Amino acid sequence: MAAKNQIDGLNFEQRHGKERVRVGRVWRHGKDGRHFFVEWNVGITLLSDCIPAYVSADNSDIVATDTMKNTVYVKAKECSEKVSVEEFAILLAKHFTSFYPQVTSAIIKIVEKPWERISIDGQPHDHGFKLGSERHTTEVFVKKNGALGVTSGVEGLALLKTTKSGFVGFIRDQNTILPETRERMLATEVSASWRYHFDSLSSISMKPLCFTETYLDVKKVLVNTFFGPPKEGVYSPSVQATLYHMAKAVLGRFPVISSIQLKMPNIHFLPVNLSSKDNPVIVKFEDDVYLPTDEPHGSIEASLGRIHSKM
Repeated sequence: MAAKNQIDGLNFEQRHGKERVRVGRVWRHGKDGRHFFVEWNVGITLLSDCIPAYVSADNSDIVATDTMKNTVYVKAKECSEKVSVEEFAILLAKHFTSFYPQVTSAIIKIVEKPWERISIDGQPHDHGFKLGSERHTTEVFVKKNGALGVTSGVEGLALLKTTKSGFVGFIRDQNTILPETRERMLATEVSASWRYHFDSLSSISMKPLCFTETYLDVKKVLVNTFFGPPKEGVYSPSVQATLYHMAKAVLGRFPVISSIQLKMPNIHFLPVNLSSKDNPVIVKFEDDVYLPTDEPHGSIEASLGRIHSKM
């Protein structure tokens, strides 16, 4: 989306912003002296009435991108209490649309680096963190009139199960060599994004840090649905079927979420059979030795939403 105007009989769309603004924030006043830390990579996009900057070299309505960068640090400093990545994105978007008369909308995208508190001898460390894997993401859209869109997500959620997966009954033609199987490994790296039903700033009813709690709970539902119960697991007839069940489980568990999109590449582990002219069986595959490969890989994605929801 961009600000759209007609200039000299032509359609003209423009936006500007600042990307890859990195900020770290420590809150040092937790219970019993416990510290909290986040690291965010912030992207800012403003839709504003600054056409003269393009057509007549008049920069009087331009919000400098360096100012946008500095605003990230100012607002981080002003957050005296711990906030979620979604709350910080909303705070930034509200600032840009309310402080600058010419800014009609703001889009804030943030990726949170996965720093996790470490434990020493089973006890959570007060100020020690290690880098994890999957990343918490958000995209917030705010208009000057208070209209709002909030999307959260997870990237890099790597999942693998060594059994309870198969793939049969697919189309076979002259180019098909893939054998059918009811026993294979299933591995993927999930990227998920879900949209909340809020449509205005005044409609947000969640308590502080509830976005973070929902993120953790959604991730738990995705993981649990992928694997099934600890002992017996759950059979996956295809990545497509598993993806659908994961998406449906999220919508069934969280009324506050109106739609979800999942991307799940099928990361292959190929059976290893080795032979030579002199030795026909160097390694015989018995569901034990695999060649891990990430390219080429299958690409599966889908969206699921409630009726009348925005996808």
